[in-house]
Amino acid sequence: MVKKQIQIEGHVLLLKHEKLNDKAAEELLKKYNISAMQLPKIYKKDSALKGLEVNAKDIIEIERDSPTANKSKFYRVVVDG
Repeated sequence: MVKKQIQIEGHVLLLKHEKLNDKAAEELLKKYNISAMQLPKIYKKDSALKGLEVNAKDIIEIERDSPTANKSKFYRVVVDG
């Protein structure tokens, strides 16, 4: 059986994913007084992270359109899996 490859990059429903640098990640955790492991998780092999150089414990910022706030940002920590 042949596995079908699906190209997700550029899809209209794919939200913007960006890896935070170490300084921005530290500021985020300090701002909310949390540890990285208290953030929701995203798997390293997630299709949305394709093309990003991510490692376990990196923090990803995800941006989506919001009808009330115009843009809404939320965060995930990368885990192996």
